[in-house]
Amino acid sequence: MTFDVEIVLRERNVAVTERLQDLKDPEAWTDVDVEAVLKQILRAIDRAKNPGTTDQHVALRGFSWIVEPTDSGVVIAIEIPTGAAVAGPFRIDQARLDGMITRVLASARPKAVIH
Repeated sequence: MTFDVEIVLRERNVAVTERLQDLKDPEAWTDVDVEAVLKQILRAIDRAKNPGTTDQHVALRGFSWIVEPTDSGVVIAIEIPTGAAVAGPFRIDQARLDGMITRVLASARPKAVIH
């Protein structure tokens, strides 16, 4: 499956669109797949800001997100200091995707270490 990501960088008036590839149908996604999709979206924002760079490490923290319904599924909207992106649409239940993103981001949070 392919999906589009529309990206608007801070202090720019023009959106750029990048088509990304995900091999699974969204209805079959697991938390691992959702993590990969989120990282793809964040990397697309980085490529829009820094053309020609190779994919860098992605930390799933420090961004705002929402899953919104559309006529043809749901979209994932992400905002980071660099800009914002909207990816989709995906044919998956809004509440299910919202729950998966919530779990993925919670598991990515640094854990407290006691010495």
